[in-house]
Amino acid sequence: MIATAQHSAVHLEMRDVYTPDDPAYLRWKVDGTIDVDAYWREWLELVGATVARGVGVRRARIVSEPVTDYIRHEYDLTTPLNIAAGESVRWLPRRQASDLALPGNDFWVFDDHLVRFGFFSGDGDYLGEELTSDPALIKLCLSAFDSVWDRAVDHAAYRPV
Repeated sequence: MIATAQHSAVHLEMRDVYTPDDPAYLRWKVDGTIDVDAYWREWLELVGATVARGVGVRRARIVSEPVTDYIRHEYDLTTPLNIAAGESVRWLPRRQASDLALPGNDFWVFDDHLVRFGFFSGDGDYLGEELTSDPALIKLCLSAFDSVWDRAVDHAAYRPV
């Protein structure tokens, strides 16, 4: 869906753990490194090409503090890769999000007309997705994203606790 976006792709992440059996994450836990070619090259090329077409790609993360190992992995390794590919990334400590109206699941909104909800188990295993073009859900998700984005801290300034 990001490959066909024309002007915007926004992503809100609200979990503290994703895919705990992900090989890239497990490798980071062992040696603190990431194999970009094995795990990230395709995504980075896709984002880079999308941004080069003039599409704004923004990602906001709501995180509990102190952060989990998984969030530390995202902060230390994957987020710098996302930013190098052209994404803008901001962080919002969960304590600062209590008064925000948020959907119950992570989502992407593409070009203000399509929402992709991502579903995860309590342990962070990926369970599937749902697409919708329902105007009320699009409005809810965009409002939630904008509220988080406006309050969140740019990656360059955020220091996880």
